[in-house]
Amino acid sequence: MLREIRPAIVMIVVMTVITGLAYPLGMTGIAQLVFPRQANGSLIEKDGSVIGSELIGQNFADAKYFHGRPSATTEPDPKDATKTIPVPYAADNSAGSNLGPTSKALIDRVKDDAAKLQAENPSTPVPVDLVTTSASGLDPDITPAGALFQVKRVAKARGLSDAAVQQLVEANTQGRDLGFLGEPHVNVLKLNLALDAAASSK
Repeated sequence: MLREIRPAIVMIVVMTVITGLAYPLGMTGIAQLVFPRQANGSLIEKDGSVIGSELIGQNFADAKYFHGRPSATTEPDPKDATKTIPVPYAADNSAGSNLGPTSKALIDRVKDDAAKLQAENPSTPVPVDLVTTSASGLDPDITPAGALFQVKRVAKARGLSDAAVQQLVEANTQGRDLGFLGEPHVNVLKLNLALDAAASSK
């Protein structure tokens, strides 16, 4: 019987070593050599301290900052563990809202958000990414239209000209990879850092 079982045991051990140890360690080593910054989380530093990642959004609520997409992530309620409370951009609990297109809660939330944004900038249609959440709840980017929509609010809060803030948006807009992959986008954290730098040098 051992003779019949031995090949299966040997195969399990060999495949575990290859796929569970050698391959992951090899890929990690190659990634560290070829793409060390990306392999370590695409971290963003300011004054020697890590303040975020290019890959995970942050909750900017102040009028003087550009805001990202709404986030539907939640965390357990500290007062009642059987319930959850909204905690935008909770990286340890990445998730969408799971609300369908006919959900009244979703429709009401989008309508309320759109009305607030429309009041902020009545002359411009509200970009869809500013009222819809991403599947992860952690999207760090917005569309160029989503950033340009916020220029008036940010410029007013900062005491800067619309043109100066718009120029920052344009300078921080990333095009399609290789000219055809993906869509143009703006990393909200990078844009806000550029905004802080411009305001401090004013």
